[in-house]
Formats: sequence, structure tokens, C-alpha cells
Amino acid sequence: MNDKQNFIVITGGPGAGKTTLVKALAASGFLAVEEAGRRIIQEQRLRGGTATHDGDRIAFRRLMFEDALQTYQQMADFTGPVFFDRGLPDLIGYSRLIGAPVPSWLQQAVENYRYNETVYIAPAWQEIFRQDDERKQDFAEAAATCDAMRAAYEETGYRLAELPRSTIEERVAFMLERIQDAGGFTAQSGRTPNSIPKTSGPSA
Repeated sequence: MNDKQNFIVITGGPGAGKTTLVKALAASGFLAVEEAGRRIIQEQRLRGGTATHDGDRIAFRRLMFEDALQTYQQMADFTGPVFFDRGLPDLIGYSRLIGAPVPSWLQQAVENYRYNETVYIAPAWQEIFRQDDERKQDFAEAAATCDAMRAAYEETGYRLAELPRSTIEERVAFMLERIQDAGGFTAQSGRTPNSIPKTSGPSA
């Protein structure tokens, strides 16, 4: 089993500010990994593919899984802090959200590839929620997504820390204070920018 305490996950529903937080951490000098879902949707539309949340959701889940696993493995030798915009357990939550069984290969990967035991969750926040070309969900589905992610991480043995509904600066401070209390990490230097885009895996 891989247990990477320097891999820190930020999860939650869409439109809750988690991606903005990950970008702010990258701008502060930390290594960060973007969420794959939005990019996969854009790529599928360009190719005329159907592996999207509004199309073939099982194929979409498979692409997100392959991307998340590939990124984890690529970063495995890195010893500094890495902030992830979603992790493998998100796909258990996504499976439940779309009413699909959790496949054994996903369950096994979640057990074998572990992140820091504390996962930060951005709660549903209607005041900042916005729809766009990739985010078609309404706020009710966004809130349900948050609940599904919370349940997925709790059932797979993680401890959740809920982010405050506050400014991005306060959210960054909230996270860094707790990370320092748990042993601390320092930002990486000499990397511009400090956000590593994921690369999608092969099609499902």
C-alpha cells in the first residue's frame, strides 16, 4: 500500500471554491494538481466524444480514474507537499451520485493509494455557486455531490476538515495552520507556476 502523507486532497461539490483554493496554494509556492473532470469534458467536446457527466458517465468516470491514478503514480517520489484538487475516493462518491456500483478495481485503488489522513472539504455555498459551459449542475446537485464526497472519504478512513465559507486568503491560512500543527510543510521554490496539469489516460 502507498501511504503518502504529503499528498493533501481538497474535495467538495462543484462551485464551492476548491479549485480557486488549489490555484491560490500553487501561487503561494506549493505544488498543486488540477482537477481532471473539467478538462476531460472540454477534450471530449472537441473530439466529439461522449465521456462526460451529461453523456456516458461510466466512461467519464473511467477517464477520471485513469487520470487520478496516473497523477498519483507520477508524483509518488516527490517528498514535498502536493495539493490535489480531488482524489481517488471522489470517484466512489461520484459512483454513488450517478447510481452506479463501485467497481472492484476502483475500491482496490482507493485502498492501495492513500493520501494524507486529513482531507479538506469545501462545503456547498450557494452565494458563490455559478454554472458555466462545463458545470451544468444546479445548486441542489452540487450540494448532493458534496454530501457524496463527504461520505466516500469517511467510509474509506479519512478525517474531514471543513473549509470555512470565507475569503480565499482565510481558507489558505486555515489549511496551512492545520498542516503546520500536524508537522508542517514548506512551499517549494524555483517552480513557476507550481501547478501541474494532469494528462488524461487512455479512453475507457
